[in-house]
Amino acid sequence: MRNPEVPFRLINVLTEYHSGRPKDAVTLLVYSRKEKAGGQYRTLVRWMAPPRDQDKVMLKTGNLMWFHDPASKASVRLSPQQRLLGQASNGDVVTVNLALDYRATLEGEETITDADRESRPCWRLSLNATDDSVTYFKIEYWVDRETDFPVKGKFYSDSGRLLKTAYYRRPDLQLGRLRPTETIIIDGIDPSLVTKMSFSDYQSREIPDAWFSRDYLPRFRGE
Repeated sequence: MRNPEVPFRLINVLTEYHSGRPKDAVTLLVYSRKEKAGGQYRTLVRWMAPPRDQDKVMLKTGNLMWFHDPASKASVRLSPQQRLLGQASNGDVVTVNLALDYRATLEGEETITDADRESRPCWRLSLNATDDSVTYFKIEYWVDRETDFPVKGKFYSDSGRLLKTAYYRRPDLQLGRLRPTETIIIDGIDPSLVTKMSFSDYQSREIPDAWFSRDYLPRFRGE
């Protein structure tokens, strides 16, 4: 539901808030494609704003991530756990296949309060990582019992520490299905630290294989 089956691109705007006040923002152009063999996604992210970061590029292929800065002309390995902005990590902005990266257990039914303070009857899932290269060791995940729409996630480290809580909201018809177009990420320790991710301008498009190569990053110019 969160990720189209067809190759696509979208715009992701991240806004960091401290105690309700915006502190910083970044605009990303995201290209993603699900691979026929294995079902994992390849994702290419290009910085559009602010001007100081324009044309930086991040690549996820399998569970490997690379970052290229045109100023330094270097391509370096990244960890998906590293923070990109505020409470959003590198792994939060790329497309992932939770069904492949985690073992899911249905824990039962639970009525929770969503981001709009409405009661939502949900299924509660426990997701445990199948590989230590994924962003989070464990996720608690709530989906709407009637629609399977994602409502809430709690993300944990391998030590069991709560890293962040995410709420999924603003469903909109994008590429043939209702999808959440906003994610609110709240710090696991300090709830005054919040990052909003807003998704827009979904487009189906063909993505050249060359774009998903580390060697191509210095030459990538996008659209």
